[in-house]
Amino acid sequence: MNIFNWGSRTYIMGIVNVTPDSFSGDGVMDVDAAVEQGLRIVEQGADILDVGGESTRPGSARVDLEHELQRVLPVIEQLAARVKIPISIDTSRAPVAKRALDAGATMVNDVWALTRDADLANVVAMHNAYIVLMHNREATPIVGVLGGHYSNVNYEASDVIHAVGLGLAQCVETAERAGISRRKIIIDPGIGFGKGLEQNLELLRRLQELEPFPGLEGLPLLIGTSRKSVIGLTLNLPVEERLEGTLATLALSIAQGADIVRVHDVQAAVRACRMTDAIVRRKSEFEIRTA
Repeated sequence: MNIFNWGSRTYIMGIVNVTPDSFSGDGVMDVDAAVEQGLRIVEQGADILDVGGESTRPGSARVDLEHELQRVLPVIEQLAARVKIPISIDTSRAPVAKRALDAGATMVNDVWALTRDADLANVVAMHNAYIVLMHNREATPIVGVLGGHYSNVNYEASDVIHAVGLGLAQCVETAERAGISRRKIIIDPGIGFGKGLEQNLELLRRLQELEPFPGLEGLPLLIGTSRKSVIGLTLNLPVEERLEGTLATLALSIAQGADIVRVHDVQAAVRACRMTDAIVRRKSEFEIRTA
């Protein structure tokens, strides 16, 4: 059983997209190719594999339940038999999460934070799994030459960091009421999801304000900025040229308390995170603890 020693180092979540329409251009549909991709990023230093069968890019169409299951289950089954690191299922559907957890996954990464499927919280609780709760909001996407993104969204709260904190605190409360242990909850502010460029930059600038936010105290923080529109729009670069921008956001996020970074380019991210950890972490232990 893997134990995360939060605060000792940054954990790298490597992405395995089993989709034909991933915004990042790295999706694969062949099971063997997806498994090989997972094994390759483990060799590059990933601490967690995040397997998803439905694109969440702005404007993407939903995949039906059976297709999502057909995409992710064989990949998770094979990876679980071959790797020793935790496997996460990127889904908002309870049936997909249940089958994936039964197949060897130990974490659910829900971009809708338990708001899309009322049964998902119970599935996570029954399996004693980790859950990533990501802040999200319905918004109309803009599709341009640099890909899909959103305009700034009007929030009822005073500013975006307060809106995100309130939303995540409500989702954490829902998770705990369902019986999910607080020790298994990870929060994600949802960079690029239902937020405009200025709001995403503001979130990244003020990440350190989330950890002490009422209801979120002490919860580990996951950041997913890899190749996203916040980088493309800021630097005016297509998705295949966003590595340097991604690494900058990772370093600055770690300096503000990020515990996990979700990335496509694992080898480069591992190197950037280890260097950042050496500067900002108080502890010198950078190896995952297992028991």
